[in-house]
Amino acid sequence: MQHVSTARRWKRQLLRDRWLYLMLLPGIIFFLVYKYLPMWGVVIAFQNYSPGLGLFQSEWVGLKHFDRLFSEPTFWMLFRNTILLSAYQLIFFFPIPIVLAIMLNELRHQVFKRFIQTVVYIPHFVSWVVIAGISYLFLTPEGGFMNEFLEVLGLEKVNFLMSTDWFRPLQVTQVIWKDAGWGTIIFLAALAGVDPQLYEAARIDGANRWRQLWHITLPALRSTIVILFILRLGDILEQGVEHILLLLNAVNREVGEVFDTYVYTVGLLQGNFSYSAAVGMFKSLVGLILVVVANYLAKKSGEEGVF
Repeated sequence: MQHVSTARRWKRQLLRDRWLYLMLLPGIIFFLVYKYLPMWGVVIAFQNYSPGLGLFQSEWVGLKHFDRLFSEPTFWMLFRNTILLSAYQLIFFFPIPIVLAIMLNELRHQVFKRFIQTVVYIPHFVSWVVIAGISYLFLTPEGGFMNEFLEVLGLEKVNFLMSTDWFRPLQVTQVIWKDAGWGTIIFLAALAGVDPQLYEAARIDGANRWRQLWHITLPALRSTIVILFILRLGDILEQGVEHILLLLNAVNREVGEVFDTYVYTVGLLQGNFSYSAAVGMFKSLVGLILVVVANYLAKKSGEEGVF
């Protein structure tokens, strides 16, 4: 009887909220088709996959491709480059949207605030191809603005685009310029939920702007910062193909080649689908482990975590 009553109650709720569930349907279908069903393709990492034979008839080889990955001479170069670029972005890029959001939140003139928000959002919609072209115009030794400026100062020209020393700073700087403003959206949304009466009470108690920032603004952002940091750790081996490929050349490849560009070269250009799937699975497992560990530590420290 209890089971029957529960089923009837569930049906009544489903009928009552049928339009809400109908609105959810396109999103559910999208995630099923483009997110969950493709996960079945991970099995090719354990096969010598042949498009002609398909998933079910290709030869199973077990961990052969993973053995190849870890024994490749380039593995530690790829691992080092990817980790270093991710570490630089965590150190230099991750805090900037937080600082920008706090600065924008302190602006009282709404028209000026919206103007600044628009200006810092715009680079997010510029493609990496355009950004690479702008960088070339600014940094090329043949008439580039930066090298012309160095020449005016009596300094030697620097070939930024072909330099192994400048590859990582250039990549991180481009990421900051493109996405720092866009990253402020979530933090501004978190700050919008802060009760203004808290600031009024703090001012009555004699708290200056720095005290209000330390005791009200930052605590309001703390949970959001923790969650985004955990999610960022999940993408620690993700750098994106397009951006890195546009910066890579024969000279800086030793410091710029990452797992994503390696998968593109080996998997798509050379047709080693099973091997590239093994590389992708390794990246996913590392990201999963980091997310689980970071989430556990966050919960131990009293934060909500991701799950």
